[in-house]
Amino acid sequence: MTLFRPCIDLHEGKVKQIVGGTLNDQGAKTNFVSEKNSDYFADLYKSYNLTGGHVIGLGPGNETAAKLALATWRGKLQYGGGINPDNAKDYLDAGAEKVIVTSYIFDNKELSLEKLKNLHKIVGSEQLVLDLSCRKVESGWAIATNRWQTVTSTLVNQDTLEDLSQWCSEFLIHAADVEGLQQGIDSELVQFLGKHCPIPVTYAGGASSMKDLEMVDELSNGKVDLTIGSALDIFGGSGVKFKDCVEWNQQKQ
Repeated sequence: MTLFRPCIDLHEGKVKQIVGGTLNDQGAKTNFVSEKNSDYFADLYKSYNLTGGHVIGLGPGNETAAKLALATWRGKLQYGGGINPDNAKDYLDAGAEKVIVTSYIFDNKELSLEKLKNLHKIVGSEQLVLDLSCRKVESGWAIATNRWQTVTSTLVNQDTLEDLSQWCSEFLIHAADVEGLQQGIDSELVQFLGKHCPIPVTYAGGASSMKDLEMVDELSNGKVDLTIGSALDIFGGSGVKFKDCVEWNQQKQ
């Protein structure tokens, strides 16, 4: 059954919603900047027992805000953003249920099995989420690293999902080309993930209404969870009410 997964996206220490494909060293196109700190949203999710959400640090300057959120809903939120063998355990000790990793396991656009093994030795499969966020390419979708600016040679296909599933407990996949645009999900990608993903997976990107949550449930046969960001009213959006997402989960669980 498809569930709504909450998120806390951090940029320059503030809770923001951005257009994913615009993020670079100069900044990003921003949909929303919250006046509230990260712990407000973590406490909100805690009050409704929303688990499995992700806190994402987009670039530097987010460590304090991230750890504040993780401590507030301890053991129930995942953290991603610059995770490597040197800091992974630090974020787990700070309260992360799991750590989310992308860029570290790539070298020059190539997946490094050696790096993945090194990280796996430290955190193990159960506390590791692999972020396979991707961009559309001619042959399907390719994993994108470096804040979704670097398109790697690794395709999001059946072989990749099967090979990488042995190293982690779940996948997080942002469709970077539609992330933050609120113009609808990548239905083809969702359907593909529902058919071929051997472990739990959360999709993010483009959701603009409760119909998208229903669509993900239908397209994936309930096997893919959905994160909704910019469209949510708690993030300044008008397409989706947070309370409706809470009710959806309560009905599904």
